[in-house]
Amino acid sequence: MNNQTEFTVAEAIVKELVQAEVNVVYGIVSIHNMPIYDAMLREGSIRIVTARGESGAVNMADAYARATGKLGVVLTSTGAGAGNGAGSLTETWNSGTPLLHITGEADSNYIGTDQRYIHEAKDQLKMMEGANKTAYLLKRPKQITPFIRRAIKEALTVPTGPVTISVPTNFQAQIIPQNQLIEVETVQNPEVKINIPADVVKKIATAKRPVIWAGNGVIASRASEELQTLVDKIQPAVITSESGKGSIPENHPLCIGNFAATPQVEELLKKSDLLISIGVRFRSGETVGWTLPVPENHINIDLNPNAFNRNFDTLYTLVGDAKAVLREVNSSLAHKEINPDVAYVDEVKSARQAVRDDLRSQIGPYGEVADIMREQLPENTILVTDVTIPGYTWGNKLFDIYEPRNYLYMTGGGIGQGLPMAIGAQIGQPEKPVVLIAGDGGFMVNAGEMITAIQEDTPIIVLLFDDGGYGILRYYQEAAYGRRTSVDLKNPDFVMMAKSMGFESEKVCSVDEFREGLANAIASKKPYMVVIDVEAVGVLEYKDTDEYIASFRPNHG
Repeated sequence: MNNQTEFTVAEAIVKELVQAEVNVVYGIVSIHNMPIYDAMLREGSIRIVTARGESGAVNMADAYARATGKLGVVLTSTGAGAGNGAGSLTETWNSGTPLLHITGEADSNYIGTDQRYIHEAKDQLKMMEGANKTAYLLKRPKQITPFIRRAIKEALTVPTGPVTISVPTNFQAQIIPQNQLIEVETVQNPEVKINIPADVVKKIATAKRPVIWAGNGVIASRASEELQTLVDKIQPAVITSESGKGSIPENHPLCIGNFAATPQVEELLKKSDLLISIGVRFRSGETVGWTLPVPENHINIDLNPNAFNRNFDTLYTLVGDAKAVLREVNSSLAHKEINPDVAYVDEVKSARQAVRDDLRSQIGPYGEVADIMREQLPENTILVTDVTIPGYTWGNKLFDIYEPRNYLYMTGGGIGQGLPMAIGAQIGQPEKPVVLIAGDGGFMVNAGEMITAIQEDTPIIVLLFDDGGYGILRYYQEAAYGRRTSVDLKNPDFVMMAKSMGFESEKVCSVDEFREGLANAIASKKPYMVVIDVEAVGVLEYKDTDEYIASFRPNHG
């Protein structure tokens, strides 16, 4: 074996990953990243997870980061490999997950020459810039250390997101001086002084109908405790964005939850005299296309100054870390006498119940399915919902999440990313059960990653709702045109497929069978797939607005 003593670009990359406390790297090996893989193997402290496709590898790294709060890292090949990861990188960009994507690139002297070097893309950097927060190309091997440090810092800086670095293949094994880049200016960390304007404190203290809208910023800044202190003090209605699920335990009597786009919440907002939004992006699907009524008294807390007036007007945007800002707000309110309106608190509790009752009345047997899941699964279960009707109608609302980072969903709306996400979350949090809600159409997009779950010994539970096609698109086509195409799918025998991959599996055709099937999956402590026959259990009658349906028909724009 080669006892290598020379220091190469690949080793410099691995050295920086170790310094950044990276424990896991996801990816696929290639002739265009082999030196980096070998450097990781020799260094020995990083777990290398081999996915079966680059798109899945990115999803795994993304979910790992979301479930742990650490940097996700993925390593792919050049051109086609980087391109395969691009779709999943757009999901990571949408969710604002801090992720470092390391990819190869054609030899430096071939880039942009149109010589069609193996795996070459016409403009890989531009392709990566389109899918990421930003992207960089290494041009000078000796400067790899500041290059990669900058990329890691960029991924972790608010607004966080994925950053791709392309390292030309001929640079990776290049020997460079093992010189030290030392950042001697240590950051002094006295208590950060937070100045909350007196008018802001007064508005919070005197509000009679306050609403708090909690987003992923609460989770990212680890501010759940501070949020609960504020909630206990001012007794507001608490709604969460889908990304904010778990920022406050969803069994809290004032937590309405991820039900913003409901008539009850719209009514509360209409009559509200104060909205405090914390780390919320206000996505269109959660705000009825940004039409929800937001009170003029809107105090927004966000570390990103561009959150100011981004999707809704904000009277005050307090730019700062949510945990630090909330701590100061709580301190300012501590000695103020606040008398919450008892009638309003009762109204909030009634709204909390009403949104759930309304949803249950529309989903037939699936309310009971949600109850069975919550009864049987441990409190700390991580739920992953793929883009499928059961995921975005009831899974993301009726399955209560009690702590941050225990709910993952496809922020950008792309199907089929749930399976690799579940695997990445399980690797990041091995002591927590991980459950995926998926549909048959989306599941087949990345079904090959089932074998990664086996190889990596990740005992995920897959709840596969099989309706023989793209159920939501069936509905939209029928509603818009009275006909349908390309939405009815020929499927494998999912139980047989799962077993061939090494999963334990069974098919269920009723709610009682589901209860038993889920219990079997939990008891097995192995990768397990429960296939739910939707035709037998009950087809969910989904309904969208007439305006949205009309948008698919010829119109004047």
